[in-house]
Amino acid sequence: MKIKATILITGGAGFIGSNLCEYFLAKDFKVVCMDNFATGHRYNISGFLSNKNFKLIEGDIRNLEQCKEAAQGVDYVLHQAALGSVPRSINDPITTNDVNVTGFLNMLVASRDAAVKRFIYAASSSTYGDLESLPKIEDKIGKPLSPYAITKYVNELYAEIFSTTYGLETIGLRYFNVFGRRQDPNGAYAAVIPKFVLQLMQHESPIINGDGNYSRDFTYIDNVIQMNELAMNTNNPAAINTVYNTAFGDRNTLNELVKYLKEYLSEYDSEIATVDVIHGPNRAGDIPHSLASIEKAKQLLHYTPNYSFQEGLKEAVEWYWKNLK
Repeated sequence: MKIKATILITGGAGFIGSNLCEYFLAKDFKVVCMDNFATGHRYNISGFLSNKNFKLIEGDIRNLEQCKEAAQGVDYVLHQAALGSVPRSINDPITTNDVNVTGFLNMLVASRDAAVKRFIYAASSSTYGDLESLPKIEDKIGKPLSPYAITKYVNELYAEIFSTTYGLETIGLRYFNVFGRRQDPNGAYAAVIPKFVLQLMQHESPIINGDGNYSRDFTYIDNVIQMNELAMNTNNPAAINTVYNTAFGDRNTLNELVKYLKEYLSEYDSEIATVDVIHGPNRAGDIPHSLASIEKAKQLLHYTPNYSFQEGLKEAVEWYWKNLK
């Protein structure tokens, strides 16, 4: 029997990371999870601890020695560890930079020194910054609008340098508003979908920033898992050492999001349909509209997203109803 590859997933106890751990363990890969539990949760990985193919390293990507320890004997790195959230970066740019830039560089060095086959990392749609044209195409970006966006763009620059200078294969995945099971609804920097779901379940009015006409390319977690797997498995030289939009390729407004959430949640609790929505001020650093072109991923990685926004939202709502009640 062929031994499957070993994958290091940084931030493996987080929302996206734990879903990647679960998926690749189910495919009999060996999975090393590295997390400092700053934003990830132990309960996200508790079900994996008894799996002989799973190893947890409690470590911080800001510590180079811990990064080097985690990368030993690893074939692929799926680097998810980061401090997300535009508002968090505006409130505390230094910590965001430490984690997202210094931590990223540490992981690149550790991966290079461990002769990792490929380094696949979570990039961000925030890199498009003030570029107004839609859809967003990988080779055209604007000026960043937040410290967070700057850090994610710097990641791409470092990855490119490590590819050209050291021969480390890298692929960046520019995530567009990922949502789905295990996304944390709590905390000051909670993502909009789980936050709204929890509020509606509690019959509280969700607060929409602005008039609700800002739009996003909401991307279900299973499409993101698919892109990570395609990036890991591709043998096409043209597909490596570049970045890809990781999205569905459509957009919905925040008003539409709330409408769908109320509709789907009302199947479990009819009173949710009557919950009012509150509109607040626009949020600093937010871009008005986001829509990805996924043509590059389709062409080079043969990506066809499995879930539309509405299909993914229905599954996410079902998961939250079962797990948040």
